[in-house]
Amino acid sequence: MLVGTLVNTGAVAAGALIGLLLGNVLPERLRDTVMKGLGLCTMFIGVTGMLGGSNALITIISVAVGAIIGELCDLDGCLNRLAGGLEKKFQKNRQGGPSLAEGFTTATLVFCVGAMTIVGALNDGLTGNHEMLFTKATLDFVSSIVFASSLGIGVMLSAAAVFTIEGGIACLAGLVAPLLQQNAATIPEMTVVGSVLIVGLGLNMMGVTKLKIMNYVPGIFLPILLCLFM
Repeated sequence: MLVGTLVNTGAVAAGALIGLLLGNVLPERLRDTVMKGLGLCTMFIGVTGMLGGSNALITIISVAVGAIIGELCDLDGCLNRLAGGLEKKFQKNRQGGPSLAEGFTTATLVFCVGAMTIVGALNDGLTGNHEMLFTKATLDFVSSIVFASSLGIGVMLSAAAVFTIEGGIACLAGLVAPLLQQNAATIPEMTVVGSVLIVGLGLNMMGVTKLKIMNYVPGIFLPILLCLFM
């Protein structure tokens, strides 16, 4: 248990470290161009993931109710306050560049939302099959290099989120698996909701919108309940 999670976490951390080193030698104009390109790629990932669902109503309800929960809990505000405190300690944020919270949120959503995360972590915990998370670790390693070069140290901190989310699912696999297996549509619908948020994330990265994506995150988990009744 957790071997795949540990490898994935290490891959993100190592890739982010390389990206941070590269980012220091890249000019600001180039970093800005790269970040906008990443925004386009992120939107592509989101649009691709949105095609797997079969019930648009589940997505709409999940996003709407998730946004209400997120706003009431002020998840975005909590994250920014936490990131602000960390930024004062690290003091490595470039002036005028992306904040630590932006890098952390962007990387965490990209690395932790999707069928590979859920199914891979379940396999990691239930059967000890780490193949899917090993594959994901390779993809995340490359992505974290590119993200960290533009978004900074927040991407490095997202490794902790990868470990927490994937490790949490793996450890609770015995409890979570029956809920996910009871309805075959659960994982695809969770992926669709997460992919909608990833599209919003891509728009933020391109400077088109300023959505508080973190406040929508609770919606990712609502299909687990909604698929039991819809």
